[in-house]
Amino acid sequence: MDRMLVVVFDNETKAYEGKKALLQLDGEGSISVYAYAVVAKHADGTATVKQGDDSGPLGTLVGTSLGSLIGLLGGPVGLAVGATAGFAAGGAADVYNAQVGEDFIDDVTKTLVPNKVAVVAEIEEDWTTPVDTRMEAIGGIVFRRALSEVQQTLHEEHVAAMKADLAQMKAEHAKAQADRKAKLQEKINQLDSKIQAQLQKAKDKREAAERKAQAKVQLLKEKADALKAKAS
Repeated sequence: MDRMLVVVFDNETKAYEGKKALLQLDGEGSISVYAYAVVAKHADGTATVKQGDDSGPLGTLVGTSLGSLIGLLGGPVGLAVGATAGFAAGGAADVYNAQVGEDFIDDVTKTLVPNKVAVVAEIEEDWTTPVDTRMEAIGGIVFRRALSEVQQTLHEEHVAAMKADLAQMKAEHAKAQADRKAKLQEKINQLDSKIQAQLQKAKDKREAAERKAQAKVQLLKEKADALKAKAS
């Protein structure tokens, strides 16, 4: 199952031990790590990406579920760019893209308080014991949540609502007086542009999701081949 994993530690040293343990579990075949980052929360409330897998199978963290979650964990004060080149968080980092739900984010932020450090990762795991056992031994507090695909349904409902408004406006336009037609046409054009932008955004997300899925399949295949070669 594909999951978002957050493990909160008391300091950077333990967090890097946690990151190392996570990658060891990946190497052993217990889990698959698709992407990760080490995020530090500072005394002033800001957060910094200390280290990340910006060149892994899923590519840059920007625009991914992981990147969005990290942006949210930065809180209202914001997130500073650390060692991970090319990563930035902003308005695009939201619950919609993070795919984990507000309750999960609330639970994590209550524990990821100032001076704490977290390992944040998108992983695939069949059972939770390997990660929990290794992380708890280092002193980490583990949070995990299966990635949700509900945002696609929400997006379709949003577009459907806009199309319903557009149909009503067109119906009004057909019956309107000349002085009203121009104003209605302007609103129709604006709404139609928004719909087209949403459809293009959805297309871009589908294509990104397909690339992401292909990268995951390729990663799992490479790991299976490596384990097979090691066993032979």
